[in-house]
Amino acid sequence: MLKIREFSDTGGVLSAVYLLEEDGTLKIGNEDASVALPGNALAVVMARYGAPFDPEAPIADVASLALTGGRTLRHVRHLAGYDVIARDYLVYEGPGLAPSCALSTTVARALEHLASVLPRR
Repeated sequence: MLKIREFSDTGGVLSAVYLLEEDGTLKIGNEDASVALPGNALAVVMARYGAPFDPEAPIADVASLALTGGRTLRHVRHLAGYDVIARDYLVYEGPGLAPSCALSTTVARALEHLASVLPRR
């Protein structure tokens, strides 16, 4: 399970959004429930919002999620020289893929929206 977004809900309680893979199916959810995403959802979202990942960028690895096919989704933190607060990014990489990265909140919200409009199975 990989935490990809954290926010304060309307009651001020800290909540989190997680990605997990079960039996080859990527799911998004919270501590209580999760929804299956289409098989290519993460790849499509990363292709849309991601940019080439600079392996020389000064990052701190936070966590990672091993995916089927040897792919990996890493949660990394980067503090640019002009930022006061570090930003969280997701790095998507694997065999045959050019590593790409995107702001974790952007990826999380895109996947959350996709999950909200999918028919319930």
